[in-house]
Amino acid sequence: MKKLIKAIEKLRPYFDVIARNRYLKAIKDGFISAMPIVLFSSIFMLLAYVPNIFGFYWSKATEAILLKPYNYSMGILGLVVAGTTAKHLADSFNRDMPVDNQINNISALMAGMVSFLVLGVDSIEGGFSSGYMGSKGLLTAFVVAFMVGNVYKFCIKRNITIRMPDAVPPNISQTFKDVIPFAVCVIIATVADVLFRKYIGVCFAQFVIEAFQPLFAAADGYVGLAIIYGAMAMFWFVGIQGPAIVEPAVAAIYYVNIANNLELYQAGEHAYNILTPGVQQFVATLGGTGATLVITFMFAFMAKSKELKAIGRASSVPVLFGVNEPILFGAPLILNPVFFVPFIFAPIINVWIFKFFVDFIGMNSFLYVLPWTTPGPIGLILGCGIGLKVILLAILLLVVDFVIYYPFFKVYDHEKMEEEKEKNQDAVEEEEKQIEIDSNTLKSKRILVLCAGGGTSGLLANALKKAAQEKDIPLISAAGAYGAHMDIMKDYDLVVLAPQVASFYGDLKKDADRMGIKCVACEGKQYISLTRNPEEALNFVFKVLEEKE
Repeated sequence: MKKLIKAIEKLRPYFDVIARNRYLKAIKDGFISAMPIVLFSSIFMLLAYVPNIFGFYWSKATEAILLKPYNYSMGILGLVVAGTTAKHLADSFNRDMPVDNQINNISALMAGMVSFLVLGVDSIEGGFSSGYMGSKGLLTAFVVAFMVGNVYKFCIKRNITIRMPDAVPPNISQTFKDVIPFAVCVIIATVADVLFRKYIGVCFAQFVIEAFQPLFAAADGYVGLAIIYGAMAMFWFVGIQGPAIVEPAVAAIYYVNIANNLELYQAGEHAYNILTPGVQQFVATLGGTGATLVITFMFAFMAKSKELKAIGRASSVPVLFGVNEPILFGAPLILNPVFFVPFIFAPIINVWIFKFFVDFIGMNSFLYVLPWTTPGPIGLILGCGIGLKVILLAILLLVVDFVIYYPFFKVYDHEKMEEEKEKNQDAVEEEEKQIEIDSNTLKSKRILVLCAGGGTSGLLANALKKAAQEKDIPLISAAGAYGAHMDIMKDYDLVVLAPQVASFYGDLKKDADRMGIKCVACEGKQYISLTRNPEEALNFVFKVLEEKE
């Protein structure tokens, strides 16, 4: 087992390259920027249709009122993601371009949205068809965003722009500079639209959906699900944030499927599409990648090892809300040969059981998108529309995960107990030298902590806030998601990367150097230690801010 893990770990540099791929990152960051739309719209879907389960139905007029916010938020998700993905791709290209000749990311955002409308919308009398403006248009949104980003890069890098005299104000000059790349993007989209309609007979958005339909069907099968969620767990096992690599490749399928499920449910039919955001968040990664909810509570309440018991109890609340870095790096679970098998296979078994319930027992798949921080079993029950079948499934998944993890838990617990016995009971751990903190160094400083989704980063941001309050130091700390940080990081003095996004340090350093701010990445054990010890966290940022370039 150790040889296998070492072999996988040797591939980590290649996995890192995939994780840092600018196109995959642009998709991921584009979705993060659009996530308020997804979460906001789901509230109205829950209000409109959950009462049906209990035999209560709104009048058609009330239902239309409840659905209007959904239709004008989730209903234009493709349009928004085309823009946000193009913007983030432009930001990525800007890292490698001269500081005095940058792509205007707002112009790229608008070009992405206009080009998407040209390619994805059917004109009808009195208006236009919005069928592909929502989640069904996501594949088109990605194609458009990639086209826009590269057109802008080509034009700006080669100065194929309208240049104004130096006397013209910069804001006016920038407007003219954007005209040519913007026009080229829209013209390319228009020509493509005409050609597809003339020679294929459908708009580009419909063609893309039909072309990828076999892939959607394959991904929804037992083998496809095993590959997707097994890969996600394997990447995390070697210390690379698995969803950052896998999720961009399946994001379009997620949202197309859940939109189709909702349409089926509204029509009184069986919602059978498996691959949805909820399956990742509340089934495969129940308690975080590796399905770690059960093993965390096993550590907390069943471990005989004092160390594991302490780690389990400290990690229980974060893991309950889907933030499992404390247990991943604290136990640790990642790169731990004992947990390789359950960490990889528990998510796969969970998804297979879920699919069995949908395919053979008649349970509806996920209908709604809920915040990923919703406690796993609750997210599963609410996301599938509440009902006896899904409640039984939630209980079964917890039992199955317990059975899968239990033998490995016993082995590891025994190992840790033996280690504790071997330690000299009278040995006194060498205390870390206390650092005299100069409050002037930290006074009015602003610290931004970044992770993948804003959950793990909150642990360190809160620890810093607590320590600063105790020492009466006016330090400001905030948490955020990597990918949604570009527009706010300029307002901070130090940016700290959590372990799950540490592989992006090179890109962050380029951005930070350009803005004249400091940045640092944390290793796993170190980060968890900082979140548990507020004073240590304060010492850490003090030392980083004191360092001279």
